[in-house]
Amino acid sequence: MARYIGSKCRMCRREGSKLFLKGEKCFSEKCPVDRRAYPPGQHGQGRRRKISDYGAHLREKQKVKRIYGLLEKQFRNTFERAERMQGVTGENLLILLEQRLDNVVYRLGFATSRTEARQVVDHRQIMVNGQSVNIPSFQVKPGDKISVVQGARDHLRIKAAVDKAVKRGIPSWLQMDSSNLNGVFVTYPSRSDLPSDLNENLIVELYSK
Repeated sequence: MARYIGSKCRMCRREGSKLFLKGEKCFSEKCPVDRRAYPPGQHGQGRRRKISDYGAHLREKQKVKRIYGLLEKQFRNTFERAERMQGVTGENLLILLEQRLDNVVYRLGFATSRTEARQVVDHRQIMVNGQSVNIPSFQVKPGDKISVVQGARDHLRIKAAVDKAVKRGIPSWLQMDSSNLNGVFVTYPSRSDLPSDLNENLIVELYSK
């Protein structure tokens, strides 16, 4: 499968905000977004052009795509699925993205970033309801139990990630047992549980044109 292998910090600077793609680096003084608050490239510090309505819609879509680590086709397919669901399309889109196994693994703290979470899933270090699952896009449902396989529970990287996640707090729609490295997807998150700096309505308007 195609994947982005360029600089992740460059993507954050392009969007002008932290997308939390580099784990602990995003919380440290080394974060390039804090040190260089302008777009990358030789013209990044030049005069900022006024962004058009289309540009604002496009940037919001790119930002959400990059946060959750999806390519265009994957993202478009997720959006089309959200359109077919009952309810508000934009909120459905964000909930579907939060249901991805790699995102849930990240939210539970088994990895410091979604990229690392995808790697943990790919390496068959995660089980859902006692069954090994190595598909990052697997949709987790309420009541599903997510756990680290026995052979990976002593990995220092996972233990360190869990300790830091517990200190920052686990989302209210998840339950976490840090001592046994398992958690439960309790319920679908509501819009108030999701990042307030995302404007999903712009994405809906973009795809509706």
